[in-house]
Amino acid sequence: MAVRHADVRGALRLATDATRGLTDLVEAMHARIVRVPGFGAPPGERTRGLTGLVYRTVRGVTHVAGGSVDALLGLLAPALPPADGQPSPEREAVVAALNGVLGDHLADTANPLAIPMALRRDGRALPLQRDALAARLPGATGRVLVLLHGLCMNDLQWRRDGHDHGEMLARECGHTPVYLHYDSGRHVSTNGRAFSALMDTLLAAWPVPVERVTLLGHSMGGLLARSAVHQGRAAGQAWAARVDDLVCLGTPHHGAPLERAGHGVDLLLASTPYAAPFARLGKVRSAGITDLRHGNLLDADWAGHDRFARSTDRRTPVPLPEGVRCFAVAATTGQRDGDLRDRLLGDGLVPLASALGRHADPARTLAFPRERQCVVYGANHLELLNRAEVAAALRGWLD
Repeated sequence: MAVRHADVRGALRLATDATRGLTDLVEAMHARIVRVPGFGAPPGERTRGLTGLVYRTVRGVTHVAGGSVDALLGLLAPALPPADGQPSPEREAVVAALNGVLGDHLADTANPLAIPMALRRDGRALPLQRDALAARLPGATGRVLVLLHGLCMNDLQWRRDGHDHGEMLARECGHTPVYLHYDSGRHVSTNGRAFSALMDTLLAAWPVPVERVTLLGHSMGGLLARSAVHQGRAAGQAWAARVDDLVCLGTPHHGAPLERAGHGVDLLLASTPYAAPFARLGKVRSAGITDLRHGNLLDADWAGHDRFARSTDRRTPVPLPEGVRCFAVAATTGQRDGDLRDRLLGDGLVPLASALGRHADPARTLAFPRERQCVVYGANHLELLNRAEVAAALRGWLD
């Protein structure tokens, strides 16, 4: 198995950056700690879900910074692609998770592990010139379907337990699916702007006349789609006026409590003199993750503010785009609305109300018509990618 030089360079650079940060942390602890009797958490106590992923990754990076570059390379080695350059699902998954947690840092430092945005099929970037695109998509129809993955994921992960919503809609409804691949650690608005420009190019190069444009976003992908349509229309880009359908699967339109919980841990640590230096570790998490605190869509929602500081929801309300058929699919681990599992867990990451666009402030409520909503009970966030109820709803709405 051949090791790509870019992966090695990226891992080494990441280890160097992490070492610098850990040195600062140790120096601050040395200055503060004299004696802390009884301080510490019960052994084995760990967070779960999105927050757990953040802190597990931070611990892994810190371990690398402690002196073993091999630790990170050991994580990447089983997933590095073979010499022929075909995408390895294992490598793609590892790099996608790393980008979700540290992607803004990777992009800002030009780290080779940063994911460049691209539209892909079968894990390979599509050429956005008409003749070349026609050769890659020989059976292209006029129904363009773009699928946008969520945080820490990639385009290959639309296939779950043998099912892919894009392939199903191609087979049964005549859509031609293409898959967005992007660095989910960057701000949603930054990715939305880049995706808007990419869509303009895609539709201009589409090999047959375009009849219908559908955006299907899972989790953060739904926020990215809404941001792109809003920014594209504001910029007068032609593609944004041609969108017919927008489907959001488990999208945190009004935020994800687990990010707010992670933010709460930061604030708690920072307020404790002896523990305050540890708050720096929580601040490793990416701009994309902190956008999920309230569901930021625009630059104005975060620009000029410390994204780790205590703050209320300062988002500019962005309604659903006019003239677009908008659909919301939500999951809950409960068996009915409002039961204990529903109230405490939602789908494990996103509450039912957030996924359906409900909000106590009418100005922020998203007006998904009742007949364009679907709730899947006894399901978690990732099961939205393969549950039969979701596939049936998509067929009914998009056929």
